[in-house]
Amino acid sequence: MRIAEIFASLQGEGLLAGTPSTFIRTSGCNLRCVWCDTPYTSWRPEGRDLTADEVRTEIDALTPHHVVMTGGEPLLVEEAIDLCRLLRQAGRHVTVETAGTVLPTGSEPWCDLVSISPKLGSSTPPADTPGGWGPRHEQGRRRDDVVRALATAAPYQIKFVVESAADLAEAEAWLADLGDGIDRRRVFLMPQARLPDELAGRTAWLAGECRRLGLRLAPRHHITWFGGRRGT
Repeated sequence: MRIAEIFASLQGEGLLAGTPSTFIRTSGCNLRCVWCDTPYTSWRPEGRDLTADEVRTEIDALTPHHVVMTGGEPLLVEEAIDLCRLLRQAGRHVTVETAGTVLPTGSEPWCDLVSISPKLGSSTPPADTPGGWGPRHEQGRRRDDVVRALATAAPYQIKFVVESAADLAEAEAWLADLGDGIDRRRVFLMPQARLPDELAGRTAWLAGECRRLGLRLAPRHHITWFGGRRGT
C-alpha cells in the first residue's frame, strides 16, 4: 500500500479531539474535492509503498496508543483495512477516516471509530477539470447506502465540511434523507478552511448555526495549533 506519511500528533477533530494519536495517511482517493487539504494524496498522490509489517514497525516506534488511519481514502486499500484489524488485535484503538463512499469487505470488526465525512456539492471541482474529475466526483460523492452501512459497522461520527449557507442547507437535507438511524449527537459541522484566519471567521459563524440546529461543532484544532502544516 502507498503511504503518504506516518506521524504522531494530536487528533484535531471530532469526538477524540485533543487525543495523542499516531496518524497513518494512505495515498490515493476516488474523489477530488476542490478544497482538498491533502492534495498529495489525491490530486497528486505520492508516498512510499510499504507492507503492513513495515507500517507496524514504524508505528511501534511512536508513543500514542490511538491510531488514526486517514487519507486520501483508506477504505480503497484492502491491506490498510487488514492493518487496522491487526492493530486492534494488538490492543490499539483505531479510528478510520473516510468520505463514506466505500464499504470494506468481510464481517470482522476493523475499527473502533469510523469517522465519516460525506462530501457536499461545494466540494465538486469545475466541470472542465482535467481527467473528467468534475462529473466523476459529483457522481461518486454521495452514497447514502454506504454511509448507513458504515454507521452500523462500528461506533461512528459524521462530519460535514461546511463553507456557506448553501452547504448548511444541503447537510440538513442529507441528514433528513439518512433518516432516524443516524444519531444527531454524533453529527458535527466542520468549517471548510486551510488557514487559521479563514478558520476563525467560519468557526464563529458555524458555532451559532450548531446551536440553532442542535448539532456539534468540530473546530479543526490542528489548524489553530499547528497552522495546518503537513505532518501535524
